[in-house]
Amino acid sequence: MFNFFKRNTSPAHSNLTNIYQDIHSHILPGIDDGSPDIETSLALIKGLNSLGIHKAIATPHIIGDMYRNTPESINNALQKVRMACAEAEINMELSAAAEYMLDDHFMRLLRGKQPLLTMGKNLLLTELSYVTPPDNLEEMSFEMITAGYQPIMAHPERYFFYHKNYESFFRLKELGFLIQVNLLSLTGHYGVQAARAAKFIFEKNLADLVGTDMHHTRHLKLLSKKENLSMFTKYLGDKIYNNLSEIAS
Repeated sequence: MFNFFKRNTSPAHSNLTNIYQDIHSHILPGIDDGSPDIETSLALIKGLNSLGIHKAIATPHIIGDMYRNTPESINNALQKVRMACAEAEINMELSAAAEYMLDDHFMRLLRGKQPLLTMGKNLLLTELSYVTPPDNLEEMSFEMITAGYQPIMAHPERYFFYHKNYESFFRLKELGFLIQVNLLSLTGHYGVQAARAAKFIFEKNLADLVGTDMHHTRHLKLLSKKENLSMFTKYLGDKIYNNLSEIAS
């Protein structure tokens, strides 16, 4: 498995050094639909290193009817990976937050003042169902902000219900969301419509954050392709993304 990464040491990988850190990935083992085990986690983290990324915030799913992860389950997985990275001498500053589905389970956690896993002090990564948008997104955003959180909407370019109405991306900003785009959306990996939406978001300067949303080695191989790295460079430009200390809370 690791031979793949040894072959990919060309200078092209430095194209992602303008990403301060990866803030969206599923590299913790065995707790969601991402890495199934420590070996895969190490392979993915080593792959991030080969792309010039040496800081990452893992964001496992928390979904009420599928992945009811908790701070305890996530932090336990994080500690296992940190220990494995140290033993393997992999240079990665690794921390964890979560990707919260905006569902009833999340609202119970929020209203019950349960501790939520954030990036930095109060940055909260959220996602929507791909099937249908919530009819109370305004209420949800208001409650998150009132509770002291800065919500981030993960990969809105992938939600098909936004593809016919790009004004929805501006509306997300009006509601107080930061927008995070998946790098692979630019390549067409999630479909032509998602690619068009991602490019629109960048062209309108609506993208606040970017992420790999990496789940497995197939994602890593796509992120590492020379033509894809060139596309990322084109859309990211000279801006340094994901330095959370520069994002106002």
